[in-house]
Amino acid sequence: MALTERQPLQEKKAPRARPMSAKAVVALCATSFFLGLLLSGRVTLLTPPSTSNGGSAAASGRGSGISLFTDDCDQRSKVDDGNPNDIMKEVSRTHQAIQSLDKSVSSLEMELAVERAKRNGGLGLAVPSKGGLPKAFVVIGINTAFSSKKRRDSLRDTWVPRGDKLRRLEKEKGIVIRFVIGHSATPGGALDRAIDVEEAATADFMRLDHVEGYHELSAKTRTYFAAAVATWDADFYVKVDDDVHVNLGMLTARLAKHRARPRVYVGCMKSGPVLSQKGVKYHEPEYWKFGDEGNKYFRHATGQIYAVSRDLASYISINQPILHRFANEDVSLGAWLLGLEVEHVDDRSLCCATPPDCEWKKQAGNVCAASFDWSSCSGEVL
Repeated sequence: MALTERQPLQEKKAPRARPMSAKAVVALCATSFFLGLLLSGRVTLLTPPSTSNGGSAAASGRGSGISLFTDDCDQRSKVDDGNPNDIMKEVSRTHQAIQSLDKSVSSLEMELAVERAKRNGGLGLAVPSKGGLPKAFVVIGINTAFSSKKRRDSLRDTWVPRGDKLRRLEKEKGIVIRFVIGHSATPGGALDRAIDVEEAATADFMRLDHVEGYHELSAKTRTYFAAAVATWDADFYVKVDDDVHVNLGMLTARLAKHRARPRVYVGCMKSGPVLSQKGVKYHEPEYWKFGDEGNKYFRHATGQIYAVSRDLASYISINQPILHRFANEDVSLGAWLLGLEVEHVDDRSLCCATPPDCEWKKQAGNVCAASFDWSSCSGEVL
């Protein structure tokens, strides 16, 4: 009999997946587990720790990299779980490392600038070269004049050592002290010969290629820093007047606090009025550059004593001819550093004035590093 209706086609069933064996399931689970631990940094596929001679360090290969990563995680976990003192120590160590790195980068940048200056013939009259220079912690240049022999002798009787003691101070403590002076308008004249005689007896002068004169202090300051950088490789360079008495122990201790920082400018920061009236002391002929009449200067260190770090002294040396000189030397220095990434440190221990002020500070535990008088505030020779 013929079929009048079409028989429906039977659907083909998909073949059943073959069930996994129990061993395969266990192996898959174990693999997933260890893979998760590896990715989360909680397990180390490593060779044994390196020995003291470092011989196995190279053999550890990629494992050593994973070890450093996981050890760092473990260390962070310990810090997170530790007490606040441990956390603060870790923060302090990190901060110190950042400061050290910043100073290293600054030094590299300055060395690069020096090399560029050398290659281009140099902007400055003297390009600093660190190769073979004697190392020092601080170079202290005492600004003096031909007529100031009594002041120099007073300093030699108080805080500036003489003879072998001066050399021993340089060798043992890294403190270099020199009286800084140029030459007269007639080189080789009576004034210069008098300094020759004094230098032969004391050997504590730094002679500059500079014509002495009160209105040439800004130029003398530039020349001093350039000559000092070209003569000593120091952490700090200090300029101080010959009527200032210094406590060397306190001064070096104050500067040592800033040793790890790059581009430091230390002194008693002030902001005095810009004097436009002619004939007065500290008159500023270029007063109009500081704005309207009655304005004040930007913050800068008082001229009696200040310190700059190596990078800043090198900057002054390299750029001597294009550094503008204002009438007042302390203003000039402040202007040279104003547009740079410089840390201004206002240290009031560097500007003790009268004996009562100095004694009061001493009784309060704040010993003066420098005083502007001939009092008992003066420092002792180290």
